[in-house]
Amino acid sequence: MIAGIQDGKTPIACLRCRYYQVTYDARQPYGCRAHGFKSPRNPSQVVYESSGMECQLFEAKKQEPGARSQEPE
Repeated sequence: MIAGIQDGKTPIACLRCRYYQVTYDARQPYGCRAHGFKSPRNPSQVVYESSGMECQLFEAKKQEPGARSQEPE
């Protein structure tokens, strides 16, 4: 189950977190610097499945001045 879905909430978007990383490891391509792990799945899913709680370390990335927004218009 995807983190947050069972409660009717939007799941945490790791792509928008400052701690999210894409690793060089083909078997574990996604990682979380805050929690210190790599995984073949989205880190927020792993955190939810192991703790039963949403990720408490999520921090939104800071927008660079002049950078284009990734939000749909």
